Amino acid sequence: MTMRPDDHRRKWDRAEYERLAEERKREEREREDDEENRKKGPPVKRELLKPREYKVDLDSKLGKSIVINKNTPTSQSGGYYCNVCDCVVKDSINFLDHINGKKHQRNLGMSMRVERSSLDAVKGRFQSNKKKMEEKRKDYDMAQRMQEIAEEEEKLKEYRREKRKEKRKAEEMEEPNEQAGELTSIMGFTGFGSGKKK
Repeated sequence: MTMRPDDHRRKWDRAEYERLAEERKREEREREDDEENRKKGPPVKRELLKPREYKVDLDSKLGKSIVINKNTPTSQSGGYYCNVCDCVVKDSINFLDHINGKKHQRNLGMSMRVERSSLDAVKGRFQSNKKKMEEKRKDYDMAQRMQEIAEEEEKLKEYRREKRKEKRKAEEMEEPNEQAGELTSIMGFTGFGSGKKK
C-alpha cells in the first residue's frame, strides 16, 4: 500500500496479495488433505469373497412365540439377529439379503470381488469332483446292489406266496360249489335262470 500526500486513494500491490491468496489456498488444501487422510486411514486390503462354511439357521425360531418388553436385549428380540453388524432383521428373506449384502461382507472383512479362476484351478476342481463321483458310485455299486438284490428276492418270494394263497382259495371255493351243485341237483334245482350251464 502506498500513500502519496497529494493522492488520497489507497493503492494496493496486486502481486503481493495474489501471492498471499495462493499461499492461503495451498495451506487450506493441505489441511483438508491431512484431515481426509486421518479420517480414512491407510487403505484396507480386504479378502476376496469366500463361500460360507456354516449353515444359516432360519428354522430355529420358526413357529415360536416370544414375550418382548423394553428390557429385552436386541439379540433376543423378535426377528433374526446379526451379531456381526449388531442389527435385527424382521424376516428370513431380508436376513438372507443382509447376510449376502455389501455392509455385512465388509464387516466380515471381505470385499464383494470373487477370486478369478485360472485354468489349472478349474481342471483341479473337475478332477476332485470326478473322484468324489467315482467314490459314490463304488459305494452305491456294492451296498446298493446288494440291497436291491435282496429286495427283488423278497418281492419274488412274496409274489409266489400270494399265488399259492390264491390257488388254495380257488380250490377251497370249488369244493363247496361242487357239493352245493350235487345237493341242488338231488333236490331238483337246476339254477336261478342263468343261461350258463356247468
